[in-house]
Amino acid sequence: VIVHDVNELTEKLFPIVEAMQKHFSAGSGTYYSDSIFFLSVAMHRIMPKEITQIIQVDLDLKYKTNIRDLFEEFDNFPEGAVIGIAREMQPVYRHTFWQYRRENPQTKVGEPPPDGLPGFNSGVLLLNLEAMRQSKLYNQLLEPAMVQKLTEKYHFKGHLGDQDFFTMVGMEHPELFHVLDCTWNRQLCTWWKDHGYSEVFDQYFQCEGEVKIYHGNCNTPIPED
Repeated sequence: VIVHDVNELTEKLFPIVEAMQKHFSAGSGTYYSDSIFFLSVAMHRIMPKEITQIIQVDLDLKYKTNIRDLFEEFDNFPEGAVIGIAREMQPVYRHTFWQYRRENPQTKVGEPPPDGLPGFNSGVLLLNLEAMRQSKLYNQLLEPAMVQKLTEKYHFKGHLGDQDFFTMVGMEHPELFHVLDCTWNRQLCTWWKDHGYSEVFDQYFQCEGEVKIYHGNCNTPIPED
């Protein structure tokens, strides 16, 4: 077991984390503004070279299958993909991208699956560290100037940490991501159903298939066996 000091790691990644916090946290002192929520975006720059793959997960999960099966998803990454991640299952990004969507009425940004781009949820992350190290494109996107450019293009201001970064990058460069099936991150939160999106909510929330991992996000109770 190797223990890493979060503050020490953040210090190493300070230029990246600082730029991310400006755009993807609700402000200093808020839950998601904590630096730990941004480390995943540059984990390949922290971890020793001999570590080539990492699965990073939230604590509010319940496993219905062997986590070893999730590791096999690394074998399904298409060429050029660096991160495996499931789609967001609420219309949160339909909301966040409202201005861009208004200016681009034909866009798929914020639209529900299967044809839309609903954004990502970072509760279950497959980080192919070696691919992240090798990807010139991905590393360019970590530069503060590139982050600024994309947030301006999409009029984006988020509050969900790394998830916002992955979502925004996914709108521009979907080829960097291997999309996990919803059953690997079956999110249970229904907050947005009661906050203006009841008519479209089920288009985002539906998930066919046997659930492999439940995600009790926003303190939602997870079903008992």
